Amino acid sequence: MGFIEQQQQAADNTEMYWKEQAKRVSWFKAPKNILSTNQYNWTDWFADGELNTSYLALDYHIEQGRGDQVALIYDSPVTNTKQKFTYHELTQLVAKFAYVLQEQGVEKGDRVLIYMPMIPQAAVAMLACARIGAIHSVVFGGFAAKELAVRINDAEPKVVVSASCGVEIEKVIPYKPLLDQAIEIAEHKPSSCIIYQREQLGADIVIGRDYNWQALMQDAKAIAPVPLKSTDPLYILYTSGTTGKPKGVVRDNGGHAVAMLYSMENIYGMKAGDTFWAASDVGWVVGHSYIVYAPLMAGCSTILYEGKPIKTPDAGAFWRACEEYQVDALFSAPTAFRAIAKEDPDGALMKEYDLSQLKRLYLAGERLDPATYHWLKEKTQLPVIDHWWQTETGWAIASTPFSDENNGELMATKAGSAGFPVPGFNVEILDAYGKALPANQQGTVAIKLPMPPGCLATIYQDDERFKSSYLSTHEGYYVTGDGGYIDDAGYLFIMGRTDDVINVAGHRLSTGEMEEVLSGHSAVAECAVIGINDKLKGQVPFGLVVIKNGIDESDDDLTHALKGKVRAEIGAIASLKGLIIVERLPKTRSGKILRKTLRQMIDGQEIDIPSTIDDPQVLDELSPRLAGITS
Repeated sequence: MGFIEQQQQAADNTEMYWKEQAKRVSWFKAPKNILSTNQYNWTDWFADGELNTSYLALDYHIEQGRGDQVALIYDSPVTNTKQKFTYHELTQLVAKFAYVLQEQGVEKGDRVLIYMPMIPQAAVAMLACARIGAIHSVVFGGFAAKELAVRINDAEPKVVVSASCGVEIEKVIPYKPLLDQAIEIAEHKPSSCIIYQREQLGADIVIGRDYNWQALMQDAKAIAPVPLKSTDPLYILYTSGTTGKPKGVVRDNGGHAVAMLYSMENIYGMKAGDTFWAASDVGWVVGHSYIVYAPLMAGCSTILYEGKPIKTPDAGAFWRACEEYQVDALFSAPTAFRAIAKEDPDGALMKEYDLSQLKRLYLAGERLDPATYHWLKEKTQLPVIDHWWQTETGWAIASTPFSDENNGELMATKAGSAGFPVPGFNVEILDAYGKALPANQQGTVAIKLPMPPGCLATIYQDDERFKSSYLSTHEGYYVTGDGGYIDDAGYLFIMGRTDDVINVAGHRLSTGEMEEVLSGHSAVAECAVIGINDKLKGQVPFGLVVIKNGIDESDDDLTHALKGKVRAEIGAIASLKGLIIVERLPKTRSGKILRKTLRQMIDGQEIDIPSTIDDPQVLDELSPRLAGITS
């Protein structure tokens, strides 16, 4: 069936389409009730089906004769450690840690909070929870104690699983003091903590509450996976909310399994035995979906990488791993490749490695600017696929598909576009009144209900917030919070969050469009454009630019050229109020630029430093340069 036919069938006969896709899953009890509405007036997928996610990711492949195949590759340039685990070995570790959790009183439906660095034990803990029906909530390792306490209070975990420390480049970060402080200030107290002791730094143990991972595993027995309902929660993953309180996105087991297996084949083109690398972190949705669950369910080898795209040791780090592990497809955030391009603009380090096995590059997490897209295509000579999704959806809303109409090859990509809506995601562009807009007109990107399998089931313990955040703006639609348009050929362009659209003297302008123009200049490594307050025009755009290494042009000449470029390509109304060249931009650990924080700094507002910030010192560096800009 061709891609266009799949889109049409998924829209016209949703239930039949996903009934067919669900056959990819090895169910304990195959579902007959494919699509239904639950007590919260929200969609349930495969409600009467029974399965186990840990079984699908591990035991199933042993049964299929793949037990000796490598399942998980651990590569840690920051600790100079490399390990490989076969499906047999990983299954044994997971089955034993599931026993450890049971011995700590964890039962089906209990929450387990996982606060871990990028080490194999993080994936083991996740899969062990799935094995016994416990609901895991992974919190990015190194989060501040206050933010960790907020998540402990919300999820109310029976057990916390952590490690003694994390390692970032040459810095060791003690986790245990942060965990102890979080538990002290949290209202909810976990009954126990299991601590994996790392060689780089040991942790003190609280007698009666804390247990040593290694000691508990010595006497552990392997236990079998338990049958779970399709609608039983698999995990809670917290994403930032506009009110300051994070939103706990709940993912089910059955819809998630169908979506993961469907996407590995139809979006990433992977088959059993291939090596798939999502260069992300298990603390983010990308790590959940495409480091741990989807690749293992699909029988692939997956890579868990504890390092950076640069400085571990250099900007050839990704290419070294791709050669060493014969990676078939690499998935990372645009910011990772912008960092590589800044350090190695000519791609010289790339040429040192044999990348003949690498077939495709996938980028997501933020908008892929055309300049980075073209740089990657030119330097790698590979398909570069920008695809768009959210923590809430768990997998891609839009991507560039493989198509029977195109002899099974990828359809053409377009710079600046996230591709076509994936079958099951009925994407429309709406105006302020909820009316669908024609091609090439920008508006709110919304998804017509029902959502496909794998999307959020609710917000944990807050169904009203779930409805108000996503469903209340336009009846019958899930509102993504992003703005964009669909062109005449059906390609979707995401131009940024709707709150990144600024109003200049009554004209609505996309900061994403201005960033696209700036990043098109050969000297620009990355940039951010934000709207700042202006007494006359309401708002005006202001730019911050990071320059590639080795650029000789003076800052004044470059600033003048960049401002002129925006004016020439968008129009006089888009004239930048100012533009400064900076060493680096403040970002989250997942690579998103903190535009809201930059706006607050420039406008002289009090800022709360986000818990997700990668390096707070960047704000100290920028503060004196941004102060007084609007005065």
